[in-house]
Amino acid sequence: MEKLIRLHNKEKRNVIGIMSGTSLNGVDVALLEIEGSGVNTKINMLGFLEYKFPEGLDRTILKNSVRETSNVEEISQLNFLLPKIYAEAIGSLCEELNFPVEDLDLIGSHGQTIHHLPEKTEWFGHELSSTLQIGDPSVLAKLTGTITVGNFRTGDVALGGQGAPLVPYFDYIIFHSNELNRALLNIGGISNITVLKKNGTKDDVIAFDTGPGNMMIDTLTKRFFNKNFDEDGEIAESGKMNEKLFDALIKKDAFIEKRPPKSTGREYYGDEFLMDLLGEYENVPPEDWLHTITKFTAYGVYRNYELFIKPNTGIDELIISGGGAKNKFLYKCIHEYFEDDVDTKIIDQIGVSADAKEAICFAVLANETINGVPTNIPKVTGASRPTVLGKICLP
Repeated sequence: MEKLIRLHNKEKRNVIGIMSGTSLNGVDVALLEIEGSGVNTKINMLGFLEYKFPEGLDRTILKNSVRETSNVEEISQLNFLLPKIYAEAIGSLCEELNFPVEDLDLIGSHGQTIHHLPEKTEWFGHELSSTLQIGDPSVLAKLTGTITVGNFRTGDVALGGQGAPLVPYFDYIIFHSNELNRALLNIGGISNITVLKKNGTKDDVIAFDTGPGNMMIDTLTKRFFNKNFDEDGEIAESGKMNEKLFDALIKKDAFIEKRPPKSTGREYYGDEFLMDLLGEYENVPPEDWLHTITKFTAYGVYRNYELFIKPNTGIDELIISGGGAKNKFLYKCIHEYFEDDVDTKIIDQIGVSADAKEAICFAVLANETINGVPTNIPKVTGASRPTVLGKICLP
């Protein structure tokens, strides 16, 4: 407890942020120097590393994210294996930076989501929703000797929230503007958007998942081309739009039209989403499939803006981050939807790494947990009240 008290009293902390998302290809690790709290938070990124998972681990995680193929023994093993990999990644980054591991003050770890059930259902006489992230933070704390905060989503879900998105708090304190209505679009496996009104407060923040990000693009790239992702969107750009398939996707997708607060994941946009359509449109050339699904991903972002954001807040600037920011064709499609009246840019252009943003976010969220600051936004998640997020695990 003395170590926790000393950490709480420090004005400046060396914090690791860890994010392993729906792409399942590895873990992002960022080392930051963080000072202050809330809108007075100052961050200085000292280094960033993309640490690849061992061959085949992505398939094992995916298998255990699906009800029909999950295995309780493998989930238990994964819960301990992932922190070992996270610890290796932290060690590699510190070695690369020549930064002593013992000088780390804090770790913020998102963990690996294997199931997310934000919609309330009746079960054994109780109404409940749930979310499950594995990669236990207490294991990581013991392995690294560093206080670790994890399981950020569960507190919000316990209070009736969706447990997502959590990035909007970070977006607000770091990117709010007095001159511009600014939106931040993060494209991971799922796309999520945060809207920051100029001169707005935290209570003015609008944020939610808009629909698919890289998830379906990656699924089809693996299926048709045996590649993990469509580099720069080159395959998709070589194809043509199939209007019938595009219309069928719109008809099938009920999430895009759903009113916020809302969040989603592989449970909705996994392989099953595409299965019927792959059979019905089996004669569509693979590159046309990829072209159409990429445009549909961009459509999902713009359709949500058109329905739920633009009527109240027309945005001046759209800043894109996440793995999807690297997909040049997807970026082009998004830019075409928003046209020239919105300044569309990649987050790197304003001094933050597109790849590192979510890892940075969870470092900041962990820092706020130690400060005792609530970081969920009830208007965004649907929770009954603000709350401090995360489980604090001692080494």
